[in-house]
Amino acid sequence: MARISTYLNFPRNTEEAFNFYKSVFGGEFMGGIHRFGSVPPQQGAPPMAEEDKNLVMHIALPIPGGHLLMGTDAPESMGFKVNFGNNVYISLHPDTRVETQRLFDALSAGGKVEMELQDMFWGDYFGSCADKFGVQWMFNCAEK
Repeated sequence: MARISTYLNFPRNTEEAFNFYKSVFGGEFMGGIHRFGSVPPQQGAPPMAEEDKNLVMHIALPIPGGHLLMGTDAPESMGFKVNFGNNVYISLHPDTRVETQRLFDALSAGGKVEMELQDMFWGDYFGSCADKFGVQWMFNCAEK
């Protein structure tokens, strides 16, 4: 497996939180800050609210030990509700699609699939689920 990272959801203050983490750990954001306003329109989805366009879609900060801390804003206008328990994901980055599928199937068995594995607009194979214990998992595979 290439990497394991922690993914945090915030109600609308991801940038503030990550600037704090950056002040604590140092370093630079990996790839900059990606905003919801740069996401292509999704078929069948309502237009994005103007006040959500500057929110953080994705941010990543390398921290000690080779760990990657990642995060996103999860606005209620997009159907999210951040509660204790859904604000953290373990994000797996398997090397192959076969390994991604195996892990996804095993961890989602008896749990709940949030998003089936699929090719995403950023170019990777992605999906998410909660296991039978309620632990949330994200899968992101760069293999084409």
